[in-house]
Amino acid sequence: MDDDDKPVGRVLSRRRALAVFGAAGVAFTAVGAAVAANADADVAASTVSPGCVVKPEMTEGPYYVDEGLKRSDIRVDTSDGSVAAGRKFSLVLHILQLDGTQCKPLPGATVDIWHCDAAGVYSDIAAEGTTGKNFLRGYQVSNSGGIVKFTTILPGWYQGRTVHTHVKVRTTGTDGNPYEFTSQLFFSEEFKAVYLATAPYAAKGTPDTTNDADMHYADIGDQMLLEPTATDGGYEAAFAIALDLSDTAVGADDSFSTPGGPGGTPPTGTPPTGAPPTDAPTATPSA
Repeated sequence: MDDDDKPVGRVLSRRRALAVFGAAGVAFTAVGAAVAANADADVAASTVSPGCVVKPEMTEGPYYVDEGLKRSDIRVDTSDGSVAAGRKFSLVLHILQLDGTQCKPLPGATVDIWHCDAAGVYSDIAAEGTTGKNFLRGYQVSNSGGIVKFTTILPGWYQGRTVHTHVKVRTTGTDGNPYEFTSQLFFSEEFKAVYLATAPYAAKGTPDTTNDADMHYADIGDQMLLEPTATDGGYEAAFAIALDLSDTAVGADDSFSTPGGPGGTPPTGTPPTGAPPTDAPTATPSA
């Protein structure tokens, strides 16, 4: 794939998603604490209604870097110990596989997320002046319940794109070959308006692109829309993604062939610096 963020495939409707999850016996209830995502259980709680999404794939774009950082908290830049400034955000992802008319947990999948910082800057991108940095990047391996959890910050924005977070799932297809799925997660305009008006996001001004004006969001709409809820320390959200592991076209390598090519104007801003916040993690990544 050679066009940044070009969607392919189909999306399971919310009504169909409910039917699929009901057939699978998967329960989704309000979460009392995000720690439920760390439990090695076949069924976990979720903060949102089920969103069994099948094949709403987008290419990874020019800002993916495989840092090989297995960690849940991706706020730390391990090169200097600095912590990305911004509103704390806990993201729980339920990774499932479509098996006939059912969705069942997909354990052992490698799940990456990456996104820009509050100023609209990605780490480890030469054009950004962030070579060697790795803030806001990392991966987890899904547990027996198909669950991974990340601690990060709410992303900022950059010219030509609405606010988004990238996600990549790597596993094995039904044919025994590597299977790679890449897409993006979004936020509602109402939610963005609240946090982007606060520090440190407000320093960048008002975003120039809404969800409706973003050509990539328009193709899949609210099927990839997160619904964060407030916590004592920030926000949390959960989202379910179901994969058809028999689809070799979707599962093919998603590598972006021309870094710096299509995909909108590169983000601008200053990489995160300064003292970590009081709830900052240490700079040592997990094994």
